[in-house]
Amino acid sequence: MESSIQVGVSGPSVWVRVEGKGTFLNSGNFKQFAREMVERGYREFIVDLHDCAMMDSTFMGTMAGVALRLKELGEGHLEVVHCGQRSRDLLAGLGLDHLFQISSNGESAPQCRTLQQPAVGKQEQAKQMLAAHEALCEAAPENFPRFKDVLEYLKQDLHAKAPAK
Repeated sequence: MESSIQVGVSGPSVWVRVEGKGTFLNSGNFKQFAREMVERGYREFIVDLHDCAMMDSTFMGTMAGVALRLKELGEGHLEVVHCGQRSRDLLAGLGLDHLFQISSNGESAPQCRTLQQPAVGKQEQAKQMLAAHEALCEAAPENFPRFKDVLEYLKQDLHAKAPAK
């Protein structure tokens, strides 16, 4: 199944529609897009999971990172719409149901375009995965024991690959 992230804007809201899988492979471009939209002043993000088959921890951590950034700014929110029970269980299992609103229905996304998948090196991908998992632990400290080994591995991997000074 081909996976993609579709994005659009409707009024004050930024829409992110996941088609297929939300994974570490498409988390980086989602994070970059969200960062640019926050810099432009957008504070409402709606993630539409209607066509989302599954999400991994990196993708959910990236969503958490966006929500935490909005919280840090003191305004805005991230809302998840058309969330099926399986996705709701995944999000709740990581304590993210306390960080953003989740509903099984909601408006439909406006006209969206596909976010292009930039080519990223393994180093950048590891940085993105580390940031996403750190966000999961910041969002819900009880996640730390669950991701302790992943965090340690990614930090060691980044340290080992860091260019010598």
